[in-house]
Amino acid sequence: MGDRDPILVFSTSDKGGTGRSVTSCNIAYRLSIQGRNVAYLDFDFGSPTAGALFEIDRMDRGTTEGNGLHRFLTGKKSIPAQYDIRSETKRTDLRAPRHPYRLTLYPGDRGGGEFGATTDVVKRCVDILVICKQEFDVTFIDLSAGRSAALEIVLSAMAATQLRGAVARWLVFHRWTRQHILAANGLVHGPNGLLENGAKLGYDPGRLLDSMRYVRTAVPSTSEAPGAKGSGPQWAWLRKQNEALDQLAQANQMGTSVTLGTTPVEPVLQWREQVILDADVDAKIANQETVRAFAALADELVNDDTWTWEGDF
Repeated sequence: MGDRDPILVFSTSDKGGTGRSVTSCNIAYRLSIQGRNVAYLDFDFGSPTAGALFEIDRMDRGTTEGNGLHRFLTGKKSIPAQYDIRSETKRTDLRAPRHPYRLTLYPGDRGGGEFGATTDVVKRCVDILVICKQEFDVTFIDLSAGRSAALEIVLSAMAATQLRGAVARWLVFHRWTRQHILAANGLVHGPNGLLENGAKLGYDPGRLLDSMRYVRTAVPSTSEAPGAKGSGPQWAWLRKQNEALDQLAQANQMGTSVTLGTTPVEPVLQWREQVILDADVDAKIANQETVRAFAALADELVNDDTWTWEGDF
């Protein structure tokens, strides 16, 4: 695969609150300032909030103009709306003209809700993915949490002839807790999970698995802060729990070899989900470690050496 071959990125998680959307938005932004044209498709039909993450107030819970992805996929609109995020956002630093590469949002519809993966819906999904594959270097498809209709739709679409050979990469997001590790394993390996449903559609399970990587979010530091007093036992306990989670992840086929990267606990994101800009770090609002984590995820996402298998399934 060449460096500029288009990539379709499917962001998924078994639970809500994993940081799937906010991390995906931050990776998309980082790729755009690194010189790639990026599209972001909000396939979280029940809660389309990508507009809020990019701080576009009039579509903070999806578009109200009747031209979003929900209405397109259900056949009520022939062409889905797309918006230039840098032109639409209210954040001055995000609008900065020094980043000339496209960062485009295809919003969901406010109040749209879930719907089934009918033949017509899957066909329209194929159409929009083919268009994005032609127009953008990287396309993110942000899916609803769990075994949703959105997941079934894109799995079916990627099995279509028109998308055979497309470079597809699956990111499975989970927080660094026992419950989230088990849930993420179930989403991939469990009954009606990605591998089982993919096999029913004709995917080779091994190759599909090779196209998946895990992203650990909001991982707390286990290094005791210099000069901290009275925290020795607490930090020792935290390190012990971290070791236990490492072992659990390994036992559930989610070890470091299949982990794309991690994001640290970021106070800004605990209060407000948003794109973290370099200006936020310069202003001492956000931590440099968080920006480094997002930039590293962006680099690894487009690094061929990180991915074992490319091509049709």
